[in-house]
Amino acid sequence: MSVSDRLPVLFIPHGGGPWHVMPQQPVSTGASWTPLSDYLKTIAKTVGRKPKAILVVTGHWDDEPVPTVSTATAPGMLYDYYGFPPNTYEIKYPAKGSPEVAKRVRELLAAAGIDSAENAERGYDHGVFVPMMVAFPDADIPVVMMSLQRDLDAADHIAIGKALAPLRDEDVLIITSGMSYHNMRMFGRQDEAHVKQAIRFDDWLKEAVAKPTPAEREETLESWEKNPDAVACHFPGSEHLTPLFVAEGAGGKDPGKAVFTTTFLGKPYSAFQFG
Repeated sequence: MSVSDRLPVLFIPHGGGPWHVMPQQPVSTGASWTPLSDYLKTIAKTVGRKPKAILVVTGHWDDEPVPTVSTATAPGMLYDYYGFPPNTYEIKYPAKGSPEVAKRVRELLAAAGIDSAENAERGYDHGVFVPMMVAFPDADIPVVMMSLQRDLDAADHIAIGKALAPLRDEDVLIITSGMSYHNMRMFGRQDEAHVKQAIRFDDWLKEAVAKPTPAEREETLESWEKNPDAVACHFPGSEHLTPLFVAEGAGGKDPGKAVFTTTFLGKPYSAFQFG
């Protein structure tokens, strides 16, 4: 496959809970997920063709000691949220899995000296099925899930992404799913100082992923916690940001760019694309 045919790598926001089947607030309220829905619906066109499979690295699978890959042929559903209406626990996303692609993922990780594991039982969590239902509603592309590594180390996850980069030339679309802002304690608060922190951190991420060389991007992202606004935007942990590190690694020589930015209750969040 030529470089021109290489698939991009995406870091996408998955929003809050099962928002895609909930009534939406007007955009003017600042508490609407409609802009995110509109962005997710553009992904298939942006990719330009139907890939043979999608690998989703999900921020909602963060309890494994090593990256763990779903090998299920027909994953079920994992409703990993609480207190929502009954219909949100009846959602189905019937996309098949792909044990073949899962095996290839593990081969690539092994070739890079990275230990991995597999799981044939886990269902699609909402970091997977929510954005996939909006972006690929026909559920006709096999989806393979991969976990984060429990330590959430930025350098480790960049290395994981580098190992997976050949998938881009094998017609497998790599999507990493998280949120560039994720402080649930502060999401609903009107705190002017914190909003400024969130804006600064979003701007910093945009600059970090766009640096011209992989070495510059890696050095910047690996030290993300030194940014004075970073931890305030990812509390109590960084599981929603860590998928971006995988995306950067898989991006290889391709610098990233912000392809979508909006706000929710005043806090910006973004999607990024490499390639």
